Amino acid sequence: QVQLVESGGGLVQTGGSLRLSCAASASTFSSYVMGWFRQAPGKERELVASISWSGASTYYADSVKGRFTISRDNAKNMVYLRMNGPKPEDTAVYYCAASRTLAARRRSEYADWGQGTQVTVSS
Repeated sequence: QVQLVESGGGLVQTGGSLRLSCAASASTFSSYVMGWFRQAPGKERELVASISWSGASTYYADSVKGRFTISRDNAKNMVYLRMNGPKPEDTAVYYCAASRTLAARRRSEYADWGQGTQVTVSS
């Protein structure tokens, strides 16, 4: 099991930039696939991006491809989500999650979750 704590959320203007961070507690952090999910009011929680244990492989939802970048630093037990050019439709609570499943994409494949951080994009 791994404890996850997100930070870096807040209010950002359309076209600005924001970096979310997620600190993980597990000593075996480097063995986890990490993902960033988001949930807007009245909507399902959706996968935004994920990264393999080594960082060599990444996945992005079509809605954020080319604008968001996921990265990780296994030496620091950290995973990041850089949001460039955010849009009002990116407004949501963003969650960091960890999975032992290779190439995990489904919410059910992620066993450990952070508490979430609010991101609000103003137009």
